[in-house]
Amino acid sequence: MGSTSHLEINHSRMLLARPEKVFKAFRDQNLLKKWWGPKGFTNTFHEFNFTEGGLWKYTMHGPNGMDFENQSKFVKITPPNERLLIRHLEPDHVFTLEITMKIADEGYTRIGWSMVFETIEDYNEAKPFVKEANEQNLDRLENLISSM
Repeated sequence: MGSTSHLEINHSRMLLARPEKVFKAFRDQNLLKKWWGPKGFTNTFHEFNFTEGGLWKYTMHGPNGMDFENQSKFVKITPPNERLLIRHLEPDHVFTLEITMKIADEGYTRIGWSMVFETIEDYNEAKPFVKEANEQNLDRLENLISSM
């Protein structure tokens, strides 16, 4: 398989929490719906089966009143609290999201956030907004973790 670097968008951040706490913010749907998405978004989860092969169907409600239906599948969940591989299936921008959580300095976790798009068209369409949206998503995660 060839390189996908021309289809990737990557982020990383240091979080003041152990990987187990960061992982909990993903596996607990009540926590996840509080922070998932860019600033101002809220979520309604219709299905959340946090197992390998499990579906995650949800609606993201934008601050402008628009709704965005989403469907993803949990491809890989690597314990203990190290890696998630999520395949975003529809309706737009087919991509694979890999999230890694590694112990960094004492009490810190380095979270890696890598999106690999299936086509150059999806990548080019998402690129103008997804970098800032992902940073806002990580801001929201960081804020939630600090209050846990």
